Parts: sequence; structure tokens; C-alpha cells
Amino acid sequence: MSTIAIAVNAAISAGAYLMTVRMIPRLRDMFIKANLFGRDLCKKDKPQVPESYGVIIGCVFLISMFLFIPIPFTFDENAATDAVTGGKPLTFPHDKFVELIAALLSICCMIFLGFADDVLDLRWRHKLLLPTIATLPLLMVYYVNYNSTTVMMPNFARALFGTSVNIGIFYYVFMGSLAVFCTNAINILAGINGLEVGQSLIIAGSVLLFNFIELSLGHQVESHQFSIHFMLPFLATSLALWKFNRYPSQVFVGDTYCYFAGMTFAVVGILGHFSKTLLLFFLPQILNFLYSTPQLFHFVPCPRHRLPKYDQKSDLLHISTTEFRLDELNSLGRLMVKVLRTLRLVSWQEHADGRIVTNNLTLINFVLVIFGPVHERVATQMLMGFQVLSTLLALFIRYPLANYFYARET
Repeated sequence: MSTIAIAVNAAISAGAYLMTVRMIPRLRDMFIKANLFGRDLCKKDKPQVPESYGVIIGCVFLISMFLFIPIPFTFDENAATDAVTGGKPLTFPHDKFVELIAALLSICCMIFLGFADDVLDLRWRHKLLLPTIATLPLLMVYYVNYNSTTVMMPNFARALFGTSVNIGIFYYVFMGSLAVFCTNAINILAGINGLEVGQSLIIAGSVLLFNFIELSLGHQVESHQFSIHFMLPFLATSLALWKFNRYPSQVFVGDTYCYFAGMTFAVVGILGHFSKTLLLFFLPQILNFLYSTPQLFHFVPCPRHRLPKYDQKSDLLHISTTEFRLDELNSLGRLMVKVLRTLRLVSWQEHADGRIVTNNLTLINFVLVIFGPVHERVATQMLMGFQVLSTLLALFIRYPLANYFYARET
């Protein structure tokens, strides 16, 4: 019966794609009239582009999932309505029903908070707090239904710690941090046409591939079915958005989509019980976060916008830069800069007056440091190609390589 539920979910997702494709161009003028628009700074004419379109995608996704709510339970024998009393049996899977509702509640909260960020332009400390608040329904349901905080130890550590270790409240800290990371990681690796949606599509496809592999192996069947139910409509609505957001963008997604996508991934990772595997699919985002750390935490001066510079004459993207003097940095900042320079991970220019000019620390700028100025479309394709390679590496780590570190599947 689970196959029927997935088939119905796929049909609803197809309808969501068609609905989204029709809605996006028709709402363009409405967004512009509401002053929800921006200028595409990487184009010669700097066209006016409506933004915050993530709220539309999120709403269509929620409608799709609302329609799907009864389907898994309609075809579940344990949830079948009693023909005599008309009530639900004692075997009704209330825990699964609550998980589904709590997951949708967290995603709905994140869409609302993301749209508030687009409209109110919240500060970074608020951007760290909002995902934590939106994750509370997930964590509470996980506590009530499972409250399993045991972590399996790799083979080389079992002599010291045993087969598993109960880390208690730190497991919930990890899951909350996962939601904060997922929502902000996509938002940090952004700024050129199609990149936010493109990386989300590849991550969603990677998660779906992993889910189907696990189903074929018979591992945690219900958890991976749960993930598929969310990933299919997310993939469908994001594909529709990609059609209009890829180069040259007709719409911008805004922080709303980044938060919505990140929370959706966090939901399936937490309630699908594969949070560690999910992080493997976020390898480019992890690298971008680590590379950006000196600026994100202000060890090195961080401008408000770190987008690459656009050269109108060549129609190419060039690195954007930041300036500082070494004596202006604290000891940790100087150490970070020295490490980056030694490893040749940054451009470096020293002026006679002691000023130092380096590229802004984002993966987009790093690509430009390595390959030189490229067209915006090419930059997006290169980063998406890296995302695909990261997926292949993640699957290699998850399957062949993991057997060397764990005595059994985790």
C-alpha cells in the first residue's frame, strides 16, 4: 500500500508543478506593486526583478502536502475506519500522524519567518534564532515519540566507548543546530542566477536517490517513505521555480525559499533518521561555511554584500574584495588570514601603506580565484557540477566506505 501512497504523492506533485508554472509569471506585477523587487546587478541593464517568490513555492508545497495528509492513512490497514462504529481503531498510527503534522507546522513557521525576513530585513542574530524556534515542534514530537539519543560508535572507538553512547540533551542540540545550519547554509551560498534553487534541486534529488536505495535494501522503510512524501512535492515546485530563476532570472527567490528549502531538508533528516547522511549531501555548503567563517564572525571585515563584481564590458563576473590592515585584526583573525594565504585559498594584494586586499570569502568568489573571471551562467553551472560530485562522494562514503568504520548499517 505504501507504493500507492507514493504514486498519489507523485500525482499531486505533478499538479503542484503545473500550478506553480502558471502562477509565477501571473503574480509578477503584484509583487512589483508591493515593492517586492530588486535589481539584477549582474546584468548590463540591471533589470527590475520581482523577489521573495519563495513564499509562492512554499504555499503551493503546503497545499500539496495538506491534500496528501489523509492518503498514507487511507491505505493503511491499521488506520482503517471501523465499518460498524465509524471510528478509528486502537491500532491507528497516531505517532506517524503527529509527525506529519509537526513537520508541516515547522515548515509553515519557517516560510512565515522567512517572508518576514524578506520584508523586514532582519539582522543575522535573528536569522540564527528563527530556525531554532521553527524546529521546536519537530524536537518536541521527536521527544514524545522516540527520545532516542544514542549514537553508534565507529569500530575504532568501541574499545573506549562501547558500541553506542547516549549523549542525552546534546542530541537535541545537534538536531536544532542541523536546522539552523540547513536554513542558513543555502542562504549563504547564493547571489547569482539560479544557484539557490539549483543546489536545492540537487540536494533533493540526492535525498530521493538515497531514500529509494534504502527502500530497496529494506532499511527503515517507514522513515524513508516519510522522506519521499516530502521530497517529491518539494522537487516538483522547485523545478517550476528553476524554470524562471535560472539564468537570466525572471524572478528572485528571496530568503523565504532558502529557509523553506533548508527546513524541509532538516525535517526529513531528523524525522527520517538520517541526519548524518543529510550532512554529507551538504558538503559544498559546509565548505562554504568554513571558508566564510572569518567574515561571518567578523574576524575579518565583512561587507554587507559579498556578491562577485560584474564587468559590463566583458559581461563576466570578477571577485569582490575586502580591505584591512593586519594590525587591525585580533590574533585569531591574523591566524585565519595567514592559514588561508599559506594554502593559497585567497587572492592577496599588499599596498605600500599596509592595506591588504583579498577576495570576499565565499565559494562563488573562490571559484573565480581559481578559474578567473567567468560568465554568470558558467559560475552557476560550475557550482552545481560540484554539488553533483559531492553527492557521488557522499554516496561512496555512506555505502562502501562506511562498512570499514561500522560493524553494521547505521
